[in-house]
Amino acid sequence: MCVVLMKPTSRKHTSHKGCGSGSPQRRRMLIVSNTFDVPAPAGTGQYLQIIGPDGTRAPCPELDPWVGGIAEPQLEDLYVDMACVRRLDKEGTALQRQGELGLWAPLLGQEAAQIGSGRALEANDFIFPSYREHGVAYCRGIAPQDLLRMWRGSAPSGWNPHEVNMANQQIVIGAQTLHAAGYGMGLKLDGSSSAVITYFGDGATSQGDVSEAMVFAASYQAPVIFFCQNNQWAISEPVTRQTAGYIADRAKGFGLATWRVDGNDVLAVMAATRAALDHARNGNGPAFIEAVTYRMGAHTTADDPTRYRDTLELEEWAAKDPLDRIAAHLDSLGADLEALKVRADAAADELAAGLREAITTMPDPTVDELFAHVYSHGHPWLEEQRDNYKLYLDSFAADAEVTR
Repeated sequence: MCVVLMKPTSRKHTSHKGCGSGSPQRRRMLIVSNTFDVPAPAGTGQYLQIIGPDGTRAPCPELDPWVGGIAEPQLEDLYVDMACVRRLDKEGTALQRQGELGLWAPLLGQEAAQIGSGRALEANDFIFPSYREHGVAYCRGIAPQDLLRMWRGSAPSGWNPHEVNMANQQIVIGAQTLHAAGYGMGLKLDGSSSAVITYFGDGATSQGDVSEAMVFAASYQAPVIFFCQNNQWAISEPVTRQTAGYIADRAKGFGLATWRVDGNDVLAVMAATRAALDHARNGNGPAFIEAVTYRMGAHTTADDPTRYRDTLELEEWAAKDPLDRIAAHLDSLGADLEALKVRADAAADELAAGLREAITTMPDPTVDELFAHVYSHGHPWLEEQRDNYKLYLDSFAADAEVTR
């Protein structure tokens, strides 16, 4: 197995040979002490890596076969994707601050984890996301108005899952993993060649639902990929307080094939996702990917991370920025970075304009729409609630007409 040690757990300098380790100088990295009272798990920085933070590509026997066909044009496309998703995230935060959205869950810093995995999926693979997978939705071609509708409060969900093979974003922590396990069991019973992937964060692994989902997926050898974006924080709870070792090792206990990768390395994520999909499609059962990344922003726009997070930690992870490293790698290949950034900016501007147009033209829902699609058929209890809500609005007289 090829690994790289990025963050040892003592205050000494160290080196670790392996995939992506580079020169001795690059392998010697200063230890950053843990800000909190619980020590980091031993070897917490070991993961598979193809492109290092400085853009250098190093051999990685476990992953290289899965990205062998990716050339400079494809790398440039991945850069543009990540730039667009970063802009999407920036606009989402701004729209919330301007009162256009009720809430937004930022993904800043996690672009490589989402684009790398999202672009590895086939169109017929089904996705069960959490609430932060805006980048995966972007890969699926979700329209701006559909992505924003739920966050604005205009609808209980954003899009028709069967049109894009992606479920709507899940707010309940970890619940989507059970949905994915059930869907995967159905795929196997149908004899389908498709796979299913479910996304969640490090905090969700403390939920019983995630463990139960892995039990069922493993027991029935369902083609399910469990994709954990370990962004180091479950709101204000550091990952070091939730696990004494690798999160990926938990999955091994359930019999899942596992990959632990540098989540800020878009090629490593793409390679691991392709490998996991191949494993699942060939009837070998479920797989688990731990993408070690970092949430540079707040948990949501209702959160203030300065109350619990050290600025030194932010600086450490800013040096591992996923966009900067792919740009540095392309520069080493002789790519025209100036032209690439112009292209990326233009695509991001177009996406931002679409988001702005969507938010300004999105109609408010009617009362009937708020109660639609809760059940597949009419339901007296729900109809009673709808009628009572209409009576409540009517009590405001003229104001109610505007609301309705």
